[in-house]
Amino acid sequence: MNHTRTERDSMGEMQVPAAALYGASTARAVENFPVSGTPLPAELIHAYGRIKRAAAQTNAALGLLEPAVAEGIAAAAGEIAEGRHDAHFPVDIYQTGSGTSTNMNVNEVIATLCKPLAVHPNDHVNLGQSSNDTFPTAIHVATALALRDTLAPALMDLEDSLRRKAASFDAVVKIGRTHLMDATPVRLGQEFGGWARQAGLSVARTRRALDALMELPLGGTAVGTGLNAHPEFAARTIARLEAETGLPFREAADHFEAQSAKDACVEAHGQLATIAVSLHKIACDLRLLGSGPRCGIGELRLPATQPGSSIMPGKVNPVIPEAVTMVAARVAGNQTTVTWCGAGGFLELNVSMPLLGTCLLESIRLLANAATILRTKCVEGTEANEERCRELIELSLSMVTSLVPKIGYDRAAAIAKESVATGRTVRELCTARLDDLGLTTAELNELLDPQRMSEKESI
Repeated sequence: MNHTRTERDSMGEMQVPAAALYGASTARAVENFPVSGTPLPAELIHAYGRIKRAAAQTNAALGLLEPAVAEGIAAAAGEIAEGRHDAHFPVDIYQTGSGTSTNMNVNEVIATLCKPLAVHPNDHVNLGQSSNDTFPTAIHVATALALRDTLAPALMDLEDSLRRKAASFDAVVKIGRTHLMDATPVRLGQEFGGWARQAGLSVARTRRALDALMELPLGGTAVGTGLNAHPEFAARTIARLEAETGLPFREAADHFEAQSAKDACVEAHGQLATIAVSLHKIACDLRLLGSGPRCGIGELRLPATQPGSSIMPGKVNPVIPEAVTMVAARVAGNQTTVTWCGAGGFLELNVSMPLLGTCLLESIRLLANAATILRTKCVEGTEANEERCRELIELSLSMVTSLVPKIGYDRAAAIAKESVATGRTVRELCTARLDDLGLTTAELNELLDPQRMSEKESI
C-alpha cells in the first residue's frame, strides 16, 4: 500500500503522507524542524482560517478572484476556523521566525480542500498577503479572542466568588500579619475583599491587553509597503474580521512598526504577567491561612481534594493553590520569552513570531484554567475557623497597639515584652494593673475590642 503521494512546489518534489491535506511546502517544514514535536496552538490556526476567509471575500468583492474560487476558499477557511482540520497542521513551534511555514500550511490545506477548483495556494489563497503580515495578524486575532472569551470570564467568576466569600466572612475578626508576624486585627472579609479587588483589577488588565492588540498588521505584505495588495484590501478585510468577531480591530497606523516590532504583544503579555502575580498572591495567602490543621495558622479550612501523602496517612495538602503558583511561575517564564521574542525585530521584520504567539496563548490558557480551579476547587469550599481566629487574636502581642494613644508607646512596648516573657496575654497583664494604667475595665475592653480595631473609626 502506498502511504505517500508526490507533491511539487517551487523547490521541486516532496513525498507527502497520502492522507494529509497539506502539500510539499509543509512537508519540507516538518522535515526541517524536528525540534519540539509540538505544533502551534490550534487557536492560532483557527485565527488564520478567519483571516483567509475574510481575505477571499474581500478579493472577490474587489474583482480579483473569481466568485467560485473565492467561495471555495472561504468555505475551506471556515472549516479551518471551526477546528475541523487541526490534525493537518503539524509544523513545529520552532520554525521559520516569520511563520511562513504555517502560512503555507494553511494555504496548502485550503487549496486541497478546494479541489477540483484548481486553487493555487500562493496565487489564490495568499492573494494580497504575505506571511509577514498575516502571521502577526493571526497572533493578534487569536490572542484577543482568547483574552475576551476565555480569560476575562474566568477572572470575573473568580472575583464574584471572592466577593461573596468576603461578604459572608465580614463578621469574622482575626489577627492581621505583616512580615509574616502578628499585627493588628482585621476581618477575614477584608482579606477576601482585597483578593477580590486583585481579581477585579486582573479583569481590567485583561481589557488593557485587548486594547493593545486591536491594530492589525494585515495589508503590509512583505515589508510594510503593501506591495501586491489592493489599496483597499486591508481596510475591507479587517472590517470583515471586526464584524465577525465583534472586536474593534483596525488597520495599523504604521505598517512598518506593526511588522518589524511586536511591542503590542510584549505589552499584552506584561498584563498577563501582572495577573499571574495577583493569582500567586491569592493562592499563597489561602495556603498560609489554611496551614495546619493543628500546628499551622489554621484560620481557614480549605477543601480536601485528594490524599496529600503516600507515606503520611490522613495528610491533606493545599494542592490547588500549589498548582496556581506553578502556573504563575510558568507565565513569569513566558514573560521573559515574550520579551526576548519582542526584541527579535530586525529591520523590517520580527523573526520570533511563532514562539511569541505560542507563549501568549499558553499564558492565557493557563491563567484562565488556574483562576477556574482556584474558584471551583478552593475558594467556593473554603470555610472560616472562627474559634481559631478568636484564639490567635487573644494571643497576639500586637493587641497592645490600640493602647498606645492612652498609655504611650513605651509602656505599651513594655507590656508586649512582658507578654513574651511570661506567656500571659496582653489582656491579662493589663487587667492586673488597671489602676497603674489609668484605665477602667470598660475602657480596656473597648480598647482591646478586635472588631473596633478592624474598623477605620477605631481611633
